[in-house]
Amino acid sequence: METKLFHWLGREFVEIRAEGRAGVAADAAIEDLFRRFDDELRMYDLSLDNAVRVRVWGRDKGARTLATAARAKILTGTKKVASSSFISPQWFDSDGVAGLELLAMKPFTGRVDRRQVEFQPVRNYLCYLRDDSLLFFSGFTSEALTLEEQVPEIVQTLANGFAVSGSSWSKAMKLSIFLHRSQKQERLMEILSNGPQLTIPEIEVSCVDGFAGDKYWVEIEATALGG
Repeated sequence: METKLFHWLGREFVEIRAEGRAGVAADAAIEDLFRRFDDELRMYDLSLDNAVRVRVWGRDKGARTLATAARAKILTGTKKVASSSFISPQWFDSDGVAGLELLAMKPFTGRVDRRQVEFQPVRNYLCYLRDDSLLFFSGFTSEALTLEEQVPEIVQTLANGFAVSGSSWSKAMKLSIFLHRSQKQERLMEILSNGPQLTIPEIEVSCVDGFAGDKYWVEIEATALGG
C-alpha cells in the first residue's frame, strides 16, 4: 500500500494506492482493499465518507467486472463518489488481479459539505461530486467509432456537466486522460489542440488496455472549481 499526503487547490488530500493480494478473486480483493483503505484513512481522522474519487483496476476484463461490482456494493448512499475503472495488466507489480486508487479530501474545520449528483438514469457511481468548492467528475466516455470523434464528444459532455454544476472550462484544474494503448498520445493531443482552446493547469495521460465498454478508445476525468 502506498499513501501520499499533499496540498492542492488550497486543500489537504490523502491518496492511497494498493494492489489486491495474489491468489484472491477480484471482488474479494476489492472488499479487502476498501477495509484496509478505511483503516489507513482513520490514521488521518478520515474515513471512506471523505473519499472524492475512486479508480478500480483489473488485470483483465473479468477481473474489472468483478471489481466494479464489489465497489458498487461498498460505495452506496453517502459513500458514492466520482469513479472510473480500467483494464491494465501493466498497472500491476504483483500477481494480484484487482487494484484500487482512492483520493480523499480533508474537510474544513471538520465540516463536510458534499453534494452528490447522479447520472440520469442513475448508475452505481456519480456523475460528479461537489465537495465544498471543488468538483470531481467521473470518467466520461463516448460511443463514437473513432478517437477523432470520441475526444470532442467527451469534451462537449464535460462542458455540459460544467454548465450544470455552475462551473466552466475556465475553472477546470486538471484532466486525467486514460488512452487505449493502441492509440497514439501525439494524436490525442493533436485532437485536443484542434478543439476549444482549453487552458488547463494540469493534463495527465495514462495508457490502459481496456474500459467498461469494448468500443471506448479514451476516458477522461475532470477536476474543477465550483461556481
